[in-house]
Amino acid sequence: IEIYSLHVDCKVTSRFAHTVITSKIVNRANESREATFEVELPKTAFITNFSMAIDGKIYPGIIKEKASAQKEYDTAVSRKQSAGLVKITGRKLEQFHVSISIAAASKVTFELTYEELLKRQLGKFELLIKVRPKQLVKHFQIDVHIFEPQGISFLETDSTFMTNELTEALTKVQNETKARILFKPTVDQQKINPELNETLLNGDFVVRYDVKRAATAGDIQIVNGYFVHYFAPHEMPVFPKNVIFVIDRSGSMAGRKIEQTRDALLKILQDLRPEDRFSFITFNSRVVEWKSSVLQATAENVASAAGFVQTLSASGGTDINHALLTAVSVLDKAERLPERSVSMIILLTDGQPTSGERNVEVIQENIQKAVNGKYALFCLGFGFDVSYKFLEKMALSNGGIARRIYENADAALQLQGFYQEVATPILMKIEMQYPENAVEGLTKNNFKLFFEGSEIIVSGKISNELDLLPVEIKAQSHASDLTLREEANVKEKEQVFQNQSYIFGNFIERLWAYLTIQQLLEKSISAQEEDRKTLEMQALELSLRYSFVTPLTSLVVTKPAGQQQTELANKPTEAG
Repeated sequence: IEIYSLHVDCKVTSRFAHTVITSKIVNRANESREATFEVELPKTAFITNFSMAIDGKIYPGIIKEKASAQKEYDTAVSRKQSAGLVKITGRKLEQFHVSISIAAASKVTFELTYEELLKRQLGKFELLIKVRPKQLVKHFQIDVHIFEPQGISFLETDSTFMTNELTEALTKVQNETKARILFKPTVDQQKINPELNETLLNGDFVVRYDVKRAATAGDIQIVNGYFVHYFAPHEMPVFPKNVIFVIDRSGSMAGRKIEQTRDALLKILQDLRPEDRFSFITFNSRVVEWKSSVLQATAENVASAAGFVQTLSASGGTDINHALLTAVSVLDKAERLPERSVSMIILLTDGQPTSGERNVEVIQENIQKAVNGKYALFCLGFGFDVSYKFLEKMALSNGGIARRIYENADAALQLQGFYQEVATPILMKIEMQYPENAVEGLTKNNFKLFFEGSEIIVSGKISNELDLLPVEIKAQSHASDLTLREEANVKEKEQVFQNQSYIFGNFIERLWAYLTIQQLLEKSISAQEEDRKTLEMQALELSLRYSFVTPLTSLVVTKPAGQQQTELANKPTEAG
């Protein structure tokens, strides 16, 4: 079985990435063989299309509601469960895998399309392409086109498998608003050494970039009646933080995990700003406060805290409820906190609640009542014994996010990396306002906090009559209350994308659908049962209308007669 052509074509238009992977395979044997198409794609992406062409006959994948697809499938397969076609394979990736049997001398073309909105983190957008053909490929290429009307401020490529020879196969062309990256190694360049037919191509190919930002009220783009508004202020004074670290020291944290936690906390202590205030709470079945209040991050207090962190050892049960309630009460009782400051609780745990209150629903309720919208709660789940669903619901219900920390050599770096993302809040209570009578289907438009290096994205549909789209942003900065205004000329904005040969026409509409689905799904995690159903119905309707494989839909893959007829591709979620 020979893969004679493998193309990855990616078009990024204003952060929205559309990737098509085409693999052409021929069976050179004189009997039928199994041809496999295996692709790793980002977890944040949605598959939108898949097809197989066998000797010219096309077998398209069809996207259906997950529940009904599963029902049809179970009936057809008569209980012989085969594993799904998609599974999580790493921190950032999931794998799509399909095999079919093809006759001697037959050819098959597999084509998979997926889309995602690139998210700005620590000042960069990152496009990740996983490369693993497992054999030398005669026609191999990765072709990335980027078009950013705001202008590209920097661009870099990075790869885990590059050699000097392979670098010669890489070309980058860039002007003010566009970039093209082409990676097209010959068979000889792909070889580990001239004698062996083994490929070097195994790993990540990453493109990172950022855009220029001139307008204070962000940047608005419009195509076919849909708009997207990007807002990422920078060089603003940073709010002082009041941060409480709530650290699990139960028995399961013993050994490497608690060591890595100590290393990370020592580094994080060095990163605190002098105007920040902080404290530590550690817990097993008992809750221990380092100090009964939050202290200013003076050199002296930081040194004393470092001493405390170094003594951390692990044993006993897990009382998450009592630990978090203690953290909330420390912030509640704190005196003389700067009026304009951001209070947050960062929980790190590696397990389920095993002592004190154990019912996760009761814990969620207790914490939400206590926090009452005053503080942001971030939940870090260390490893795979945590109930990620529980942590995610708790964080999202309290203005924060959850993140999984993987048990690897770099766990301390993962913890520090997370802290860096939330270390510099520069705006609070951000409201993005648009004329009510002229805009519909607006995505989330008010945000508790904005951190330096990230980006706020709002999208919606504008009514046909509108010539000017006025926007107003209200927010609190450390120095003052801000009101920023901007007017977008609809005709002029539409013009920007008119003559771009490689723009897929309705990309802002698809971006709007992608963002809306993601937000509906996120909202449904912390919603009550009744609301959850409504939110899921809306997300399902959009997933079907725009053909996205989301946790609510399935891609039904139909194979030629005589083989297991249908298989399902479902989207796995972090919470399992």
